Formats: sequence, structure tokens, C-alpha cells
Amino acid sequence: QVQLVESGGGLVQPGGSLRLSCAASGSIFSFNTRGWYRQAPGKQRELVASVTSGGGTNYADSVKGRFTLSRDNAKNTMYLQMNSLKPEDTAVYYCYASHYDWGTPNYWGQGTQVTVSS
Repeated sequence: QVQLVESGGGLVQPGGSLRLSCAASGSIFSFNTRGWYRQAPGKQRELVASVTSGGGTNYADSVKGRFTLSRDNAKNTMYLQMNSLKPEDTAVYYCYASHYDWGTPNYWGQGTQVTVSS
């Protein structure tokens, strides 16, 4: 049984920063890709960023230069550092894991709300 648990969401002013965490437990050793999606009200879920076990990364154009993925393998935790936040970053953020390189998600977290507003 695999569990992904996000934390770190909240309310922040435009230009501010947040760090999201995604802690994994269970049979995680077969994960080849981990990352984050987000879903804003009335919009489809979109891929934000992902990282493979080989260290390759991919970021949506809308967050390049502002968001950074990192991992702490000892803690089985992945982080999304979000800087220079904009109102359009407001969404529920979901971490995910896939058994395949750049694969579609096999597991999802429960989501954490990020609201960027003054």
C-alpha cells in the first residue's frame, strides 16, 4: 500500500513563497517518476513539475524559473519550492508517483490548497 501525503499549502501574498512537501510511505522503491499536478477551479488538472529517479526534471513553462523540485531520499520526501508566486498559481496541488519514466500517475496524494492573494 502506497501513501502520498502533502503538506505546506496555505495563503500567501503575490510575490511570496511556499514550500510544499510530499511524504511517501509503503512500496515506493518502484517509483521512476514523482512530481506535482495542480488544479484550479473550473480548469483541468495540469502537470507542474516532475523528476525521474535518474534525476531528470521537467517544469511547466508557467513555473520555470520560479518553482524548484527537490528530494530527500532518506526521508522519502519530495519538495516543491515555489517562489515569486502569482494569483494564477492558486490551485489545489497534488503530488503523484509513477512506475514509469515520465509516466502517468499511478498514485496520488490528497491535495493541498495554495491561495495567492493580497
